Amino acid sequence: MYGAVARSLPGRERDGQATYPTDAEYGTVSDDCPICLVGEPLLWDQLPALAGVVVGAAGSYLATSLTERSRWRRAKAERWDQKRLDTYASYANALKHQINIAQRMSAARGFHHAVDPLPPEEGLAQLVEAEARRAAEWESVLLVGDAETIGAARTWHEAVWNVELYARGRKEDQAGWEKSVARMSEARDAFYALARRDLGITGPPPPSGSWPRPWQHEDAPG
Repeated sequence: MYGAVARSLPGRERDGQATYPTDAEYGTVSDDCPICLVGEPLLWDQLPALAGVVVGAAGSYLATSLTERSRWRRAKAERWDQKRLDTYASYANALKHQINIAQRMSAARGFHHAVDPLPPEEGLAQLVEAEARRAAEWESVLLVGDAETIGAARTWHEAVWNVELYARGRKEDQAGWEKSVARMSEARDAFYALARRDLGITGPPPPSGSWPRPWQHEDAPG
């Protein structure tokens, strides 16, 4: 019966006569499976190759996905670094403007400083405006800054407020003025050091000069 099945397989024309493929060309009929040909690979024989294709495709997809996610995270970190840099710089600029006004007002009251005096009655409105600007910038620092840098920024502006007491005429001792300015300078250095660390900038910032500046000391009597 199996032989009949084999001979019923489609033939082909050769020299006007029908011929049939040989066993070597087509394979012989399996005794266990009349419709299967010996030597013809079965589906489950191909499963290892198919599994290899699937595993390779999955591995390629996973590698691509991880690469894209890593790239996205790096881009996000860079955006936040730039945002923190802009925020810290804006806050420092606002506070420096406020310091300049306070120092000029203090110079008008007779406290030593290398700035042009500003009459307190003129400077008071500017000081109020500068404080409003600083307070607005402070909210951005609270939003994007790390805890230590925020603490240093708070210490700095509190030191500035103490200097403002001299600018407003609420404190008058010269020794206290010099100590307040020195503390303000130290607080500034601490803020910049922590801000640089948060931004991944290596090395400490240049230290502030001593106060009063050497060239501001009066010449000693000869």
